[in-house]
Amino acid sequence: MDFLQMAKERYSVRKYKNIPVEKKKLDKILEAGRVAPTGANRQPQRIIAVTGPEGLEKLGKGAKTFGAPVVLIVCADKEEAWTRPADGKIIADIDASIVTDHMMLQATELGLGTLWMCWFKPDIIREEFNIPLNYEIVNLLAIGYADCEPLSADRHDEMRKKITETVTYA
Repeated sequence: MDFLQMAKERYSVRKYKNIPVEKKKLDKILEAGRVAPTGANRQPQRIIAVTGPEGLEKLGKGAKTFGAPVVLIVCADKEEAWTRPADGKIIADIDASIVTDHMMLQATELGLGTLWMCWFKPDIIREEFNIPLNYEIVNLLAIGYADCEPLSADRHDEMRKKITETVTYA
């Protein structure tokens, strides 16, 4: 499939079938995250793959998982991330977001639905999963087989700003 077409067809899934994600597919998704670019190749991403009922129950204390059979807790080790010298910006959150995007799009290519989540309670998740303080919990990525009608790939024509509103040339 053409990349742009796949990106247009991807949508946020908030209801999943009660079907496990195959290990082979999950491994490919995690590999896509592993090869994602990071600042100065520091690779600060730390991912907790929550795949079982006990882990999903723990995660449910701090986030709504929408019935997804897999949720990736995407963290970034702030001590490992590159820091921009000009202003001291630690790019751990940027690196983790690039990794998440790679995994999300790989899941889409494999026929899986995803939901990128930033609405969660990091303190509860940190406690439930014993996540070190130097790890920033950047986002959660729910993955599974969608149990809803897909959104139209053409929705972007109406729902997105025109490119002239978001891009300038210099």
